[in-house]
Amino acid sequence: MPDSHDPKGLIRESYRIEGISDAECRSILIDWALSLPSEIDQSAALTALLERHGTEQSDHPMTRLLKEGQHMSAPRRGRRRREGQADAG
Repeated sequence: MPDSHDPKGLIRESYRIEGISDAECRSILIDWALSLPSEIDQSAALTALLERHGTEQSDHPMTRLLKEGQHMSAPRRGRRRREGQADAG
């Protein structure tokens, strides 16, 4: 049965590669993000993947990147500046 959060199995396989580097994990994560179907919520997928893989392998470079991705995909709070509007101050 295909995994909706990791349709190509890229994240799963990254955890199986012994000695994988940060750079290799970044490349895999970019490929994962680009191949994630648009109907799948990226933030929810990151959370699910962290729960599945990151708890037992907290020192793995992919775990660190998934956590960074969670932080970056979190909704931003506060007012958004209108395009063309200058900063006051």
